[in-house]
Amino acid sequence: MSTDNEVIERSAGEPGAFATLYDRHARAIYRYAAQRIGDDRAEDVLSETFLVAFEKRAVYDLAVVDARPWLLGIATRLLRKHVRVEARAWKGMVADLAARLATDQIDQAGARVDAARRVRKLAGALRGLSPADRDTLLLYAWGDLDYAGIADALEVPIGTVRSRLNRARRLLRNAAGTSDTEQETEHGRTDPAAQHA
Repeated sequence: MSTDNEVIERSAGEPGAFATLYDRHARAIYRYAAQRIGDDRAEDVLSETFLVAFEKRAVYDLAVVDARPWLLGIATRLLRKHVRVEARAWKGMVADLAARLATDQIDQAGARVDAARRVRKLAGALRGLSPADRDTLLLYAWGDLDYAGIADALEVPIGTVRSRLNRARRLLRNAAGTSDTEQETEHGRTDPAAQHA
């Protein structure tokens, strides 16, 4: 089985080979876009991502084996065009989350009010993040990239990724009312550079 960089290199002389990248990564790109702007627009972002990738395949760094960070970076830049759509999706997500929190049990009314307040605060905090910090956080949370993958996707140094995630986490912790001492789950992803620091 060819690696992504080998597929891209082969596609220079055999353009149809590029379809292998689509088969490997389309689901991840679609899922990431759908979580950010909804299913109806995600298909457009998916198509545009692979169109841009195909057109720019000649400048791909063939030393990089995995093309997923590169593809997610392209998708992230395309999503910036859809900022207004994403803002509406955040509002819809807040309403959906609030609706899921509602129950008919009177003894949980206080918890519902607190949860709804927390959801509103978190939604406001997410909207308040800078676009760069939001992109970084969502590539980590929804794109399932590690720090190095995010750095590749956004074409920034890994230290910038660390700074952006730290800022985003701090803002979200403050909005959620959680303390800095509560541990976060890394979901199996590690930052290799931090382990060696």
